[in-house]
Amino acid sequence: MYIVAIGWAYVILLLVLTAGSLAKALAVFVFLGIVPIALFVYAVGGRKTGRKSMLVSNQMTDQGDASDPQGD
Repeated sequence: MYIVAIGWAYVILLLVLTAGSLAKALAVFVFLGIVPIALFVYAVGGRKTGRKSMLVSNQMTDQGDASDPQGD
């Protein structure tokens, strides 16, 4: 999924290079580059950590049943 962020950064880099002034280039870089990429990385990364913590908690609850040598 990070290939999308890399591609977007490349497009924004080209827009910044063709901007007429330094102020326009900075505005494009911040508002069309940094902010959307940060939101995208946060959204994509946030889902993975949630799944990971759910998986760890499920494994921890399953281990308690496996340690009992005598079944119910």
